[in-house]
Amino acid sequence: MSDSTLTERTPHHRPGAADRVVIDQVSKRFEITVSRKRQSVQALDRVSLSIADGEIIALTGLSGCGKTTLLRIIMGLEKATSGQVTVGGNVVTGCGYDRGLVFQHSELFPWRTALQNVEFGLEVKGVPREERRRVAREKLELVGLAGAMDRRPNQLSGGMKQRVGLARALSIEPQVLLMDEPFGALDAQTREGLQAEVLRIHRETGKTIVFVTHDLDEAVLLAHRVVLMAPHPGRVKQVFDIPIEGPREDVSAVRGSETFAELRYQIWRSLMERDEQP
Repeated sequence: MSDSTLTERTPHHRPGAADRVVIDQVSKRFEITVSRKRQSVQALDRVSLSIADGEIIALTGLSGCGKTTLLRIIMGLEKATSGQVTVGGNVVTGCGYDRGLVFQHSELFPWRTALQNVEFGLEVKGVPREERRRVAREKLELVGLAGAMDRRPNQLSGGMKQRVGLARALSIEPQVLLMDEPFGALDAQTREGLQAEVLRIHRETGKTIVFVTHDLDEAVLLAHRVVLMAPHPGRVKQVFDIPIEGPREDVSAVRGSETFAELRYQIWRSLMERDEQP
């Protein structure tokens, strides 16, 4: 594979695609108390990235690089200290229905069935009962849970709970699907199955997806681009194109390819390189 295949560049969208998310010079500082003294911690430093409509982006890097903080700023759960994020041309000032979030843990309401959990966002949105039930059923079918709609969370496996969380995020028809290490707590077999499911859902819906992961295999498998972040403070270190052609749902075949192995190695090597502060 030539050096031109693995591209480091100023982050921007794929050629010919419109921007769906624009992160413009985003910085974030937290005030913390250590030994009764207030300290300021720089979590993100002037992060800029444009994400194309329909693109899948993986945010990865060592602990402390601010990838989850950045995801929460995109969602509107955190406010940037400076800079801004726009989604569909609108400045993010808080949470909105144009973005859906899948948490690391499913965060389902234990007293609700799978169907009722998926309906929740639609209830808040004020969607009439029959319509929200129809949409919830449709999304549970999309994630392969047509036969588990009436089960409560304690009757579901870990993988099934994450599918419900994914269906709930999709139910509001967001422009952007955000995922924070959604498969990190699952066993390898379940995780691989859900990775294939996300690829299938992306092929069917064309959603823009941004996800956080520590797993380089997962990043290379799912993403069109992998954004490697450096820590202390968090910032974009390098962006890798992932030129794997064709459907990737055959996860084992993709992982076994020479292209996959070299892409993963290139990202790992950059991750391990000593990072000089700018």
